[in-house]
Amino acid sequence: MLAILLAHALAALLAPLCVRVLGRNAFYPLALVPLGSLGWVFAHWGSTVRSHTAWAPQIAMDIDLRFDSLAAVMSVLVLGVGALILIYCGRYFDRDEARLGVFAAELIAFAGAMFGLVTSDNMLLLFVFWEITTVLSFLLVGHYAERAMSRRAAIQALLVTGAGGLTMLVGIVILGLRYDSFLLSELLATAPPGGPAVSVGIGLVLVGAISKSAIVPLHFWLPGAMAAPTPVSAYLHAAAMVKAGIYLVARLAPAFAQTPPWHVLLLPLGVASILLAGWRAMQVHDLKLVLAFGTVSQLGLLLTMMAVGTPDAALAGLTLLVAHALFKACLFMVVGIIDHGTGTRDLRRLSGLGGRAPWLCAIAITATLSMAGLPPLLGFVGKEAALGALWSAEVLSTPARVAVLAGVAVGSALTVAYSIRFVWGAFGVTANPDPSMRWHAPGPLLLAPPAVLAVAGLAAGLGTGALDRWLSPYAASLPGVLDAHLALWHGVNGPLVVTVLVIVAGIALFGIRSRIGEPLHPRLGNADRNYDAALRAMDRLSLRITGTVQSGSLPVSQAMILGTLIVLPTVLLAMGTRTGVELRLWDSPLQAAIGAIMVAMALAATVLRNRLASVLVVGVTGYGCGVIFALHGAPDLALTQFLVETLTLVIFVLVLRAFPAEIAADQATAFELRRALLATGVGAAVTALAAFATAARHSDPIWTAIPEAAYTIGGGKNAVNVLLVDIRAWDTLGEISVLVVAATGVASLVFRSRRFGSAPRAADAPDYDPGLVSWLPAARLDDRSRRSMVLQITTRLIFPTIMVLSVYFFFSGHNAPGGGFAGGLLAGLALTLRYLAGGPYELGEALPVDAGHLLGAGLTLAAGTATASLLLGAPPLSSAIVEVTLPILGDIKLVTALFFDLGVYLVVVGLVLDVLRSLGARLDKELR
Repeated sequence: MLAILLAHALAALLAPLCVRVLGRNAFYPLALVPLGSLGWVFAHWGSTVRSHTAWAPQIAMDIDLRFDSLAAVMSVLVLGVGALILIYCGRYFDRDEARLGVFAAELIAFAGAMFGLVTSDNMLLLFVFWEITTVLSFLLVGHYAERAMSRRAAIQALLVTGAGGLTMLVGIVILGLRYDSFLLSELLATAPPGGPAVSVGIGLVLVGAISKSAIVPLHFWLPGAMAAPTPVSAYLHAAAMVKAGIYLVARLAPAFAQTPPWHVLLLPLGVASILLAGWRAMQVHDLKLVLAFGTVSQLGLLLTMMAVGTPDAALAGLTLLVAHALFKACLFMVVGIIDHGTGTRDLRRLSGLGGRAPWLCAIAITATLSMAGLPPLLGFVGKEAALGALWSAEVLSTPARVAVLAGVAVGSALTVAYSIRFVWGAFGVTANPDPSMRWHAPGPLLLAPPAVLAVAGLAAGLGTGALDRWLSPYAASLPGVLDAHLALWHGVNGPLVVTVLVIVAGIALFGIRSRIGEPLHPRLGNADRNYDAALRAMDRLSLRITGTVQSGSLPVSQAMILGTLIVLPTVLLAMGTRTGVELRLWDSPLQAAIGAIMVAMALAATVLRNRLASVLVVGVTGYGCGVIFALHGAPDLALTQFLVETLTLVIFVLVLRAFPAEIAADQATAFELRRALLATGVGAAVTALAAFATAARHSDPIWTAIPEAAYTIGGGKNAVNVLLVDIRAWDTLGEISVLVVAATGVASLVFRSRRFGSAPRAADAPDYDPGLVSWLPAARLDDRSRRSMVLQITTRLIFPTIMVLSVYFFFSGHNAPGGGFAGGLLAGLALTLRYLAGGPYELGEALPVDAGHLLGAGLTLAAGTATASLLLGAPPLSSAIVEVTLPILGDIKLVTALFFDLGVYLVVVGLVLDVLRSLGARLDKELR
């Protein structure tokens, strides 16, 4: 099973290349993938096959697959019809069709995703495949992206089915936690404990099922999806995706059919879908819409039969599911051929096509007879089994059984009526034929796939004995005794009488079809218009909320955010927390002294009017935090804090050069009590949260195991650095990615028009004189009034030392304080010193490299480490340890995380260089 999924994934990747080489003929070799997979299905028919691949067991996300009788039936439909659709595509599309390679990739990927969905035993994995089909459906429905109708239909389908899927996910989580397992096989084998949690969970899962299968009131997306190419309608909306919801109901029915929300939710909606969609199919004039509303009606019938919860109803429902996939996919392909050959799908314009295309007409009539439920087609067998199962469904009360049986009978009469209307409108002769209608006869490769499906429906109807043996194992898994069996003739009985009445009523409805017009104002409303109204209402609501909370005032926005930070956690702590909190003011008087200095500096920042002084006192609070880290035995944190604080001060100074030194009197803000109270509240709330979080721990903290894990797993004694570059390297990769984005954003804002390359060197200056001598190469180019001989000499002396120390921090960080981040910060400070001492041209002399290249190289190196681990068969970003002994250097222990740390080092240096070039050198040029 896993090999089938991988084969489809590989075929999807190669599909664009195949289409580029072979054109539309590439669909034929691609069809071999689902066709070959179908061979595996038949080879394992009647057996239960399980596959387990560990992936993320800590969160119950393992790849657990299970192939049984129900999965086998669904796999035949998914793979068999999928292969025929791919063959059909080989002649349906024109040779110069745009985006055909992408379409082929999406279609074959969808086949693989559907196979994964019906074979998933893990409910979380099932949800993943469920959402993959949703996304692929969005892409396939919106294939003609240049058409507004296609874009709207794709978005509509995505919103409805995506929202249903998210609702289903909540139900899956509830059921998984309630049963302590996310495996469907274990859920079905366990007696349902009942209770509100199970009822809510099942109800939410069923919401996802009815949204996927286009059941009223969430049915409107399916007729809209007819904007997709016909192969998509024939596959997704007839044989595959819309069956996913029916499959899920069938999968859960053996254990949950008697839970409280089951019959109450599914039976009324199923019957409503049968009747409303069947009536709408008599009103529309587009052949695809007739089939689309017919699909909604028959999906309602399938849901109803699967929801009854008896073995007989399950057998009937599974038979109807197979019949529907065969005749509806066939009829959609017939409509595609008609549209392809005539240029229209309007049954009011079509006339005389039966005489001009007799083979196509015969195929359509065969499939339509099955849709109408007439013998000897499979649709008749399924319809008879359904009526018989409802006739004897003792699990339903007598009024409910009568109501459901009556609804199915009336819906079946409507099915007969719109089936006749479909054939008559497509192939009959009208009184006023359109003289402009053209006809292009289809080739054998275009005609073969629907012919195969039509013949399969006839053969299955005649061979009911074999079909009964294939379908009955699933039906027998439901509680109760399986009394029914599939046959063309059960004798004269109640279901047969109902069938005769249904056929007569259907013919009568067809006779009065002209009176069943589409009203201007439907009494029950228009679901599509209601969808548009709901979207408009949500847009208006979002605009009002945004207008209220985002007034454009930065202080107001900050006040709302900080106010929420104060109120929400405080209220929740007051309502539900019973943890005692114990606090110590300090461990030593030195901590109290440092804290007092930090408080004093913070208060000073609120009253100082000199911008530089304000920045300096804020920096003192940061340095004080670093000292506290050092006192608590965290030298790595202290070192990083000092370096970051220093670099932040430098960046502030670079920016403040463009501002006046003092805040003007008319711009100074007086003391505001509200702001003071808000700031005090935030400080108190954060302190309380930290205290409660610390006191809420009931087990041994994880930090006690980190030092040993750092050495045994990451090969280093510095637990902080090992965490950053090994154990939690994914977090670090995300963080340096954010740094790259931030650096790019800063440069884009400053440079505006284009990003400059590496910083210019002294020789590039127009007034450069190589005969002059200075302590720094570019210092002679700086204005004399800005030169500092002491700073230049000091920089010349200590710059190499700082860089050597930076390299030392980089190499020693795995076992001692330091690391790539600290080393990069120190190198950045060295570059900053060169810039401050020598001016903008000094950056080019210090490091003649484009900052963007450093950022890209660092990110590539860090990400490449993850890729290399995967290629070597290890988990991504895991470390390998190499120990060698060299003659002079002695024992050397090399950890491959060093290369990841080198990427961090380069990103940090590139970030500092980018900031200096933008806020420093470039701003210098603007100020001058």
